[in-house]
Amino acid sequence: MHDRVLLITGATSGIGAATARSAARQGYKLVLAARSADNLKAIAQELGPENVLTVNVDVADIDAQKAMVEQALERFGRLDAVFANAGRGGSPGGFSEADPEAWKQMLLTNVYGLGLTIQVTLAALRRSRGHILLTGSAAGRATIPGSMYGATKWAVTGIGYNLREELRGSGIRVTLIEPGVVNTPFFDEPPDVALEDKDIASAVVYALSQPPHVDVNEILIRPTPPRDDE
Repeated sequence: MHDRVLLITGATSGIGAATARSAARQGYKLVLAARSADNLKAIAQELGPENVLTVNVDVADIDAQKAMVEQALERFGRLDAVFANAGRGGSPGGFSEADPEAWKQMLLTNVYGLGLTIQVTLAALRRSRGHILLTGSAAGRATIPGSMYGATKWAVTGIGYNLREELRGSGIRVTLIEPGVVNTPFFDEPPDVALEDKDIASAVVYALSQPPHVDVNEILIRPTPPRDDE
């Protein structure tokens, strides 16, 4: 994996940051994209700026995403894998009372922004016969009353399936990473039973580590329910 280049969006907290740390230990060079310049600077210092490029990006801005890829190729000369991980949570109130502006920002990030990340990186990934990983969710497989967030993750599931068919025969692999409840800043209070962000990072690195003839289509990861005697 040494000298391979991995781009991660939503890279400064939760699953994105944990994946950056895990991939760095595996020898990846990293392109880390997020909205917070201060947080990007901090994680670059932690991981070693010589092997990390940070880019301040709102994934809903196509020009910013194009510039991100240009900077990545200028710095490292190639792009081997992309983890489209940036995402936002929902707004309480269901379809009856949720804040429509919160919906808009969530849809722009979770669906439109993810689509832009795919589009702007595909040319480089075709050259490297690379790998695209998408942060979906167990919520993209379930019915959750009133959840626009869940609907966005159903969209990510569909994008993953449809992208894989578009790229069939190209050598590019597509993996859906579908966590259940994860103890990250996504939640105001940690759930009683939850995965850790490093658990999801391990799944990402597992998918990336497979040989080119192995295409891990989906990884659904849920926390183990508590034992009956606990």
